[in-house]
Amino acid sequence: MARRATRPNPAARSVPSPEKAGSGGADAAGRRVASPAARGASQADAKHRGDPANPDFKVADWPFYLIARTARRYEMDMEEALRRIDMDVPSWRAIMLVHEQNPSSVSEIADRAVTRLSTMTRVIQRLEKRGLVKLDIRAADARVTEVFITAHGEEIVEQVRAVASRIYQSVFKDMSATEIETLNSLLLRVFNNL
Repeated sequence: MARRATRPNPAARSVPSPEKAGSGGADAAGRRVASPAARGASQADAKHRGDPANPDFKVADWPFYLIARTARRYEMDMEEALRRIDMDVPSWRAIMLVHEQNPSSVSEIADRAVTRLSTMTRVIQRLEKRGLVKLDIRAADARVTEVFITAHGEEIVEQVRAVASRIYQSVFKDMSATEIETLNSLLLRVFNNL
């Protein structure tokens, strides 16, 4: 069994003094804050450093690297937490999507989860075997299989939401509602541009 890398302790990181950080200072939490002029130059540089075609390209400045790394770290934490309640990440996604839009077709769930239809079909079949969803033919179109969440599925949704909430609370504890809104807005813009 592969061992997970341990997380660095954020409190153990050294914070450069304003003198060493260049022009700027530190905020109330001790984080380095650049001057407005330095931020403007840094923002332009960051856009160039994040472009793989740029000679100054740095993987650590590449937004897709950071997005993928963050998503994978979240999945690893969720996998570990969900395992305790006999659930996995693909099943969590599927059941949450059906919970929000009940019923949904298998292809609609796959589309919203950004998952291949064949993969989502197997996930839905596992959920059906556990009695968390039931399948039926759509009345308006017999070619479409609809997925309905069951009462037992709703009970499981409450359990997985509690697990997800613990991770959410831990990750976003030092972010404001405005910062989370901005993050969601930027991620949606990136997704829509793909």
